[in-house]
Amino acid sequence: MTSLDSINELKSRMSQSIIGQQMVVERLILALLANGNVLMEGLPGLAKTRAIKSMAKNLESDFSRIQFTPDLLPSDVTGTEIYYDEGGKGRFVFQKGPIFGNLILADEINRAPAKVQAALLEAMEERQVTVAGKTYKLPELFMVLATQNPVEQEGTYPLPEAQMDRFLMHITIDYPNDESEAEIIRLVREESGGSNGERSESIPQGAVFAARAEIHQVALAEPMERYLVSLIAATRRPAEFNEELGNWILVGASPRGSIALDKVSRAHAWLQGRDHVTPDDIRAVVHDCLRHRLMLTYEANAAGISADAVIDELIKQVAVA
Repeated sequence: MTSLDSINELKSRMSQSIIGQQMVVERLILALLANGNVLMEGLPGLAKTRAIKSMAKNLESDFSRIQFTPDLLPSDVTGTEIYYDEGGKGRFVFQKGPIFGNLILADEINRAPAKVQAALLEAMEERQVTVAGKTYKLPELFMVLATQNPVEQEGTYPLPEAQMDRFLMHITIDYPNDESEAEIIRLVREESGGSNGERSESIPQGAVFAARAEIHQVALAEPMERYLVSLIAATRRPAEFNEELGNWILVGASPRGSIALDKVSRAHAWLQGRDHVTPDDIRAVVHDCLRHRLMLTYEANAAGISADAVIDELIKQVAVA
């Protein structure tokens, strides 16, 4: 079985338990292939946690869940040193926290204060944790999958821009259609009855690493590179492209945005069986890579203009070189 076959098998298994959210499944797979972290946003009950747990169930991995609450401490995430007394000789031993897993579910990340959110920064960016002056490396397969509720404001702590920028993708989840809703009801009914079937063998981590090596070889031709850079430039100098964009965008995407768009578009092309990136690959993932990196003006917010609407206009205004 090739690495592409293995990844498609993982995608197929996840799709069987996540009804009506095929886009979410694909985006999670893309983030895994691009070796990045994901922020998932949606109303309660839309399978955010279920999607993440489904990936962990079908992929050879250590799964950790961190339930973010206002009383959570940074050491509850990273771990801490514990004093042991052995035969009258004491010593400190580092006890690893839940961040030392492969797939980390940061559930309702916006419910914890800034000091706890900051504890994730080094882990997400540097893939390491520093405690008491010592640095501990995280596993090679490492991915933070954070969730948050977009409507609740009381008792929440909005993520600062520096934290948001460290997520490779920001995935938004909407309600399923009526047909999918009926399938969800039947699926849950079957699971409640215990008819889950035999558990298949997990997809090995090696398949993910092999896929990443192949994605690294996917070509991004110079015209595609110019198109990608132009999209990012349009977020920084919007008035040069369109007067409306100039009135909507306050702060554009950082270089992390262009890096994310490069990585995810190549992963998307590979997942489609191509060895080169097309404009459609870039346009397919640009919303997920940029919606959390744009700061909109007061006028845009007052008019109800969303980041997705701004990106739609960017796509219209920026031509392929």
